[in-house]
Amino acid sequence: MAGADAVDTQVVVVGAGPVGLMLAGELCLGGADVTVLELLDAPTTQSRASTLHARTMEILHQRDLLEGPGGFGDPLPPHEPMGHFGGLPMDLRLPSPYPGQWKVPQVRTEELLGARAVELGARIMRGYRVVGLEPYPHHIEVAAEYGGRRERFTTRYVVGCDGEDSAVRRLAGIGFPGNGAERELIRADVDGIEIRNRRFERLPKGLAIAARRGDGVTRVMVHEFGRPARASGEASSADIVEAWRNVTGEDISGGTPLWVNSFGDASRHAERYRDRRVLLAGDAAHQQMPIGGQALNLGLQDAVNLGWKLAATVVGQAPDGLLDTYHEERHAVGRRVLSHIRAQARLLLGGPEVEALRSVVGELTAYEPVRAHLAGTISGLDVRYETAAGHPLVGARLPEAQLPGSAEPFSALGLLRTGRGLLLVPARQEELRQRIADVARPWAATVDTVTALPPAEGPLTEVAAVLVRPDGHVAWAGDSPDGLDAALGRWFTPGGPRDTLPRAHPHATHAHVNGRRRNMGDLTGKTALVTGASRGMGRATAERLARDGALVAVHYATNEDAAAEVVAGIEKDGGRAFAVPAELDAPGGVHELFLGLERGLKERTGSTVLDILVNNAGVMGGVKPEDTTPDQFDRIFGVNAKAPFFIIQRALADIPDGGRIVNISSGLTRFANPDEIAYAMSKGAVEQLALHFAKALGPRGITVNSVAPGITRNGNPVFDIPEAVEAMAGLSTFNRVGEPQDVADVIAFLVSDDARWVTGSFVDASGGTLLG
Repeated sequence: MAGADAVDTQVVVVGAGPVGLMLAGELCLGGADVTVLELLDAPTTQSRASTLHARTMEILHQRDLLEGPGGFGDPLPPHEPMGHFGGLPMDLRLPSPYPGQWKVPQVRTEELLGARAVELGARIMRGYRVVGLEPYPHHIEVAAEYGGRRERFTTRYVVGCDGEDSAVRRLAGIGFPGNGAERELIRADVDGIEIRNRRFERLPKGLAIAARRGDGVTRVMVHEFGRPARASGEASSADIVEAWRNVTGEDISGGTPLWVNSFGDASRHAERYRDRRVLLAGDAAHQQMPIGGQALNLGLQDAVNLGWKLAATVVGQAPDGLLDTYHEERHAVGRRVLSHIRAQARLLLGGPEVEALRSVVGELTAYEPVRAHLAGTISGLDVRYETAAGHPLVGARLPEAQLPGSAEPFSALGLLRTGRGLLLVPARQEELRQRIADVARPWAATVDTVTALPPAEGPLTEVAAVLVRPDGHVAWAGDSPDGLDAALGRWFTPGGPRDTLPRAHPHATHAHVNGRRRNMGDLTGKTALVTGASRGMGRATAERLARDGALVAVHYATNEDAAAEVVAGIEKDGGRAFAVPAELDAPGGVHELFLGLERGLKERTGSTVLDILVNNAGVMGGVKPEDTTPDQFDRIFGVNAKAPFFIIQRALADIPDGGRIVNISSGLTRFANPDEIAYAMSKGAVEQLALHFAKALGPRGITVNSVAPGITRNGNPVFDIPEAVEAMAGLSTFNRVGEPQDVADVIAFLVSDDARWVTGSFVDASGGTLLG
């Protein structure tokens, strides 16, 4: 049993689906240390959920996960204003910057949320089956099986995001009452079929739905009236072919099913979302038929409600009872949504016996108050957490507004991207603004105060200030400071003023997390590629970056055993690494490098984001200029100059804004050695890469620098000769030869946030050899 303070990680999240990844990112944003355990060895390729509703889109906007470089891109995914209630057409548009529903494949959502979680520092560990939970007064131990062995993780809290069959819920003994499935809908993505699109077409024998995507794949869904749900919950390609033929009379057996599954109208709800140090979110907390995409959205909104509260708890910034509000708020929301989904399931899957009911509901939805009410429940826009008397905004989500600024208007929702509390003060009177700011000053460590002129229209024109929780819901609003102090004390913890060092651009650097500047060497959540990392300076650099927290790709040309030794050493010391082979001077060598790199990153992080590139691989000449052949010259330039250029060119598709590139040059570009003219020429070219790429990539916040080592111990037999070492040491101001770690430490500085203002530079790492 571990001691009360001996924890491996502050929070273990079980499940790396969209909900688990969203939660991991939110926790890291709040300063928590997070480990995600996932049963699957690799991210799923099945896009079972494909609908994001308005409230979820607002949440993604709040975290800068839509149009930006780390989001869905520009333009946004396809938008559809029309949805349905139990198969009855319904206009889902309500006041929101993202009305209606947005079509995003689940694999893309997972990729986006996974990349964000890793960027913020979450560890995603795949292939782990959770088999035990052992609670203690101050922590909980999680037992998981991996590769035939059992491992234990000691943590403060465990959150089950592992689906309807949640192992966490079962092991914690949390009840899951409700009803099993009585009816089912079989669905599949089928390639190579030509059938017409259908939207909830009710036929004499059942319900048929078909929608052809832009890539030619058709999603089909079918239900046979009166057919009970299968006990196993599984379906085969033969099942959907048979059911489609029975209902529509059409034969789709000539197509290729990419995946098939069935889902029933089961409805179950966890008795509680929190049991001491165990919490549940997403489908682990509620099972429902995924009608209209509500299941995924309900789970993502669970994660955003829980994330900031649990993070504040584990970092010691939570007022008493904060974490209890997660169950209080989200259990009620879940109960209401499940009730609406059960009603929809009956309307959708019922046979002729529900036609009269469908007719009545259809008539009612023609009335605007009814339509708006149902659209609010589907979209999540009607969720209100606070029921006590107060301003009408309290408990509801912060409405989007364009706030007048000194240069141009800015988004109210955009102020929430840091994941901190927000006191927005649009009061017109300077004296009132100052009084409100004075009340909030003791909470500066956890709440940002932003003053702005009132927007031209909307509910924010009528208040002097609005206190907003990190999840975007209003905790207090008023025309004077009355009641603000109490609201701040309920949701936040007072403390000293935060570090307010400026941040250049939301995507330009990863220098600040929760307003605190990251320390040099803190590379947790970063990914790195070091070429030529099986020995010498490359090995030392890979080991240093891994010690600083980065996941390191160890490139090697031919010595697989040496690279495996580097990886094993890093993992033994608690780091993460994997080997990537490629002969850089061979045709297609750079392409081979990135195939292995991106596959390794995808398996371990869920994305191909590469934060750090160190071009270290190189070959010496060792041949007098008069004896240098064209083939030798081409090999030197191929490895030393050509490969780094094309590696950078290819890497820029994976390197995010704020990334780091370091190229290893040589002191021989400043210190003459006639036996290495070709080598020195190639390294001079490398230095030009830094100069010119730094200028080109500056707008993206990517730094590019050259490091020039001097005489550095590299395994050459000459370093075993004391007299030779003594002679070489005399060339250095420090009277010693360099060690690989000396250069690795310089590189570690250049890839850290402390070097954010250094780019295009030539860094002399020769130990003073070049001083003359």
